[in-house]
Amino acid sequence: MGVLVVSPKNMDKCIEECLKCLRACEECFTACLAEPDVQARVNCIKILNDCAEICAQAVQFMSRNSSFAKNLCKLCADICDACAQECDMHKDSHCPQCAQICRQCAQECQTMVNS
Repeated sequence: MGVLVVSPKNMDKCIEECLKCLRACEECFTACLAEPDVQARVNCIKILNDCAEICAQAVQFMSRNSSFAKNLCKLCADICDACAQECDMHKDSHCPQCAQICRQCAQECQTMVNS
């Protein structure tokens, strides 16, 4: 395997978006737990957790210039897209905002994959 060759600008932007998404998902996760319809949000809560964790992993892999960073960014983009779709199902104040941040992260991760 070769060394990952990514422009620092792309990587920095992706790391930034992953950190933003990680925070949004953690905050949305906590807010969903406090909603009166928490049982209807079980899938959302699960994927928020997955999304936060994959974003953290992607940041770590990119930060150490891992040869697997692009692979992980692809998975991160897929999970972020799925999280956005799930969050869009809930019309409170936090889920739509989280969905938008997840979409931005997915887009940056896809840029990393294609760079």
